[in-house]
Amino acid sequence: MHNAQPRILIYSHDTFGLGHLRRCRAIAHAMVGAMSRLSIIILSGSPIIGSFDFRARVDFVRVPGVIKLHNGAYTSRSLSLDIDHLLELRGSIIKHTADVFDPDIFLVDKEPLGLRGEVEPTLKMLRDRGTRLVMGLRDVMDDPASLAEEWDRKNAVQALEELYDDIWVYGKEAIHDPLEGITVSPAVREKLLYTGYLERQVPTREASPGENPFGSDPFILVTPGGGGDGRELVDWVLRAYEAQERPLFPAIIVLGPFMPVDEQRRFMARAEALRLVHVLEFTPTIEHLMAQAMAVVGMGGYNTFCEILSFDKPTLLVPRVKPRREQAIRAGKAAEAGLLTCLPIDAYPDVDVMVDALAELPDNPPPSEAGVGDLLSGLDQINARAEAILAQRELARAPIPLTAASG
Repeated sequence: MHNAQPRILIYSHDTFGLGHLRRCRAIAHAMVGAMSRLSIIILSGSPIIGSFDFRARVDFVRVPGVIKLHNGAYTSRSLSLDIDHLLELRGSIIKHTADVFDPDIFLVDKEPLGLRGEVEPTLKMLRDRGTRLVMGLRDVMDDPASLAEEWDRKNAVQALEELYDDIWVYGKEAIHDPLEGITVSPAVREKLLYTGYLERQVPTREASPGENPFGSDPFILVTPGGGGDGRELVDWVLRAYEAQERPLFPAIIVLGPFMPVDEQRRFMARAEALRLVHVLEFTPTIEHLMAQAMAVVGMGGYNTFCEILSFDKPTLLVPRVKPRREQAIRAGKAAEAGLLTCLPIDAYPDVDVMVDALAELPDNPPPSEAGVGDLLSGLDQINARAEAILAQRELARAPIPLTAASG
């Protein structure tokens, strides 16, 4: 099979939260912006993928969603199917999409073999066709010991050795090596490309009416990302405003679509009594608020980190430490580099600690003053590498010119 127009298929590992989908969407949008004939499909199990706008030539195929239980097991998000049947269904949709779409590049996010190995048959099918197989890793995966155990169990290193042509790390080597503590061959190390972080911009469509209730007054934006594990952060911030111990700037808190509904209601009721706090359940264009905010409070997820770098905001991170230490590692490294300040979740719910941190936050320096250069090169680097791969494939497919017969 031969594509007249270049095509890229992206697999978004998204059993929880917004991070994987938003990262894949940012990459897809940058790629089609740079390459006028390119078409991209994102494979995703996110239940809210339809809430986001997609650029022309980017579309998505939604596979049935799963959720991860506290014991680490997976279950169906909405169907009455056992997990093995559900994974068989997801794997079939993924493989059939790849078969028909026939991509030039298959970019897999975070999980080398996909959820419970669901992408492995697709990877092998596409490898046999000559598709370029690319692994995309965020800057921090987990603490080395936990990641080594997890990847050994999932045969992830073997996949990097045998299946993938390229490994793109969406970060800077000077800040963190995501394969720290993982034993890989020099051949795998040679596949690594540190792209830099993914720059974010304000979407072109207008902000939703009433998103910023404070008008032109300065405010602090509080975002726990998807919100599924943001209860302590939001509660801690609300306690600080309820205490009224020191003057604080107004705050807009975006709870996130995965925060349990009963928790959302309790937080919104508490905010109703506070003149300086406004709560939103969710906005798919948080970049508008990020750009307007004077400072940001977050948990330290990958997307939030890219946004605070892109919009250059003084930032306070309160990273989670379970089920992964990813956020804590990222926040710690960024704090060491002088990019932001960090509060350990162990200090929760000490009100005085949060009040002081919020009061001092607007006067803290933005990330650009830390003097760490060239952090936001990610999308440019990814585009350049993708263009080179596509050009190479087009050249390989070009017919060999006939030469005049000798004699």
